[in-house]
Amino acid sequence: MRKFTASQTKLRPDPRFQSKLVGKFVNCLMHDGKKSVARSVFYRAMDLIEKRVAQEPPLEVFTKAVENVKPFMEVRSKRVGGATYQVPMPVKKDRQQTLAIRWILEAARSKKGRPMHVKLADELIAAYNREGAAISKRDNTIKMAEANRAFSHFAW
Repeated sequence: MRKFTASQTKLRPDPRFQSKLVGKFVNCLMHDGKKSVARSVFYRAMDLIEKRVAQEPPLEVFTKAVENVKPFMEVRSKRVGGATYQVPMPVKKDRQQTLAIRWILEAARSKKGRPMHVKLADELIAAYNREGAAISKRDNTIKMAEANRAFSHFAW
């Protein structure tokens, strides 16, 4: 019996950029199985990025933004003798990518009053420049891990 879904093995690259990362991002952006809507939102955001950040290709901006948001440490709850400790642990590569995508989308969705492709483009450009809500979420996660370094001996 498999514990996880086959999403990584069945993941197909997107038609425009031929990138599996973009395919994964579009899948996470999608609501109610409407992939064509999610793709159009993503591609419109990429077109906006292309206009705003002229010196870099939009796919490069997107990949760098996801790379900048990836956390290398996080805290996990560990129950030891009736007490629960926040234990800092290194983050695996696939989870880093998943968290980065989730945080970028979360930050874009939390902004109100503008179309999704504009909010997504803004958040990706902010993450590319190492600022914005997704980057602050990453920094808070890493700070929490460093603050709880005293409990690192519980990581087994």
